[in-house]
Amino acid sequence: MNGKIGDRLHVHGNVVGQPDRTGEIVEVRGPDGGPPFLVRFDDGHEGLVYPGPDAVIEPRAKASR
Repeated sequence: MNGKIGDRLHVHGNVVGQPDRTGEIVEVRGPDGGPPFLVRFDDGHEGLVYPGPDAVIEPRAKASR
């Protein structure tokens, strides 16, 4: 799983009733775009994340002209 700064990380809740978490990748610390990622979650929390199988990286939307 590779990511870039500005991509969105979407971690699906894996327990009934647990909400999904989303955030922006602000730093990539692994080689060639790999984990770990420093993520600023939508609630303002920042954390170092090693995404598991319940996570998806959503590429940053490209600016339209």
